[in-house]
Amino acid sequence: MAFPERFSNLPEYAFPRLRALLDAHAPGGEPIAMTIGEPRHALPDFVGEVLAAHLDGFGVYPPNDGTPELLAAISAWIGRRYDVDLGPDRIMVLNGTREGLFNAGLALCPELKNGQRPVVLMPNPFYQVYAVAALAAGAEPVYVPATAATGFLPDYAGLPPALLDRVALAYICSPANPQGAVASTGYWANLLALAEAYDFKILADECYSEVWHRAPPPGILQAATAQGTDPERVFAFHSLSKRSNLPGLRSGFVAGGQTGIAHIRKLRAFAGAPLPLPLQRVAERVWADEAHVNASRALYQQKFSDAAAIFAGVQGFQLPEGGFFLWLPVDDGETSALRLWRETGVRVLPGAYLSRDVGGENPGKGYIRVALVAPREETQRGLTRLRDCIYG
Repeated sequence: MAFPERFSNLPEYAFPRLRALLDAHAPGGEPIAMTIGEPRHALPDFVGEVLAAHLDGFGVYPPNDGTPELLAAISAWIGRRYDVDLGPDRIMVLNGTREGLFNAGLALCPELKNGQRPVVLMPNPFYQVYAVAALAAGAEPVYVPATAATGFLPDYAGLPPALLDRVALAYICSPANPQGAVASTGYWANLLALAEAYDFKILADECYSEVWHRAPPPGILQAATAQGTDPERVFAFHSLSKRSNLPGLRSGFVAGGQTGIAHIRKLRAFAGAPLPLPLQRVAERVWADEAHVNASRALYQQKFSDAAAIFAGVQGFQLPEGGFFLWLPVDDGETSALRLWRETGVRVLPGAYLSRDVGGENPGKGYIRVALVAPREETQRGLTRLRDCIYG
């Protein structure tokens, strides 16, 4: 059976590609995994207690859009974090934000834009679900370089007007995965103005918003509110995976315009998988608590400081503004990742696996992505081995 043609140009997903690259070779030391963005800090200590108290919830179908209590907890968090007042009709609970980023693309992308095939913009490198959502919606994905020259964020305003006229959706990630760049208030203002001028919607992936180095990243919801932007133009996605070290909980949300959220909810009712009720009860409590978030962030900030000391003097090294990845310059990402594994046992991800070739150039080719998710001492060992092998 043939794979649908619209998906025929998809490369293998990043981690199967990595296994094919590395697993035929023995590690050159005790393995240290620094590839996947799976937090390894402690869970909030109340998770087990809340889950145990609501086990009977596995015996009922969960509410598709989220419990009233969970929607209220998320609304309250948005108010505290961004000083934005959103009612529950402008929020939807997600079974992980990857599901939401995909379904929003389907629910919000029209069949035509100004009589032509629509375009979906995304940064390059990028989270791979953006491209799959665009293709599933019948749109043309356009990969816009997010390089050192553009501050590691895409310059959508620099695209040709004829292309911008076809744009239906624009994905953006801040803090960026993998580079850690943060969209400033000015960047958000310019992107919102561009969306108004060319009539497209912004899908802002802010899953790393609570992991930052010096200051909390500004969010698109607060920027849109301050600017008086049409609420239907902006949809923000958040998750408990990174914020609260709960990737297995699969709990996130999307917030945006009431009409757009209604469209996403309608599609989800037919084709989605709502979060089990006991997990929604856990999420209610987690969104209401900041103590565990502050403690986890302090651990990341220690590791940021360690990385700065370990890579002091390495040309091209810079700390991320947010998120928990290092985006390290190398001659070739695949070659460096293989060498690092064979000589030291440290496992990292080639940057090209997160990017696409455009015009013969791949903006991730000369980088490796390194996740700072392990305990501090293990992270120090891995970074030191990496420095000595690649930059020594």
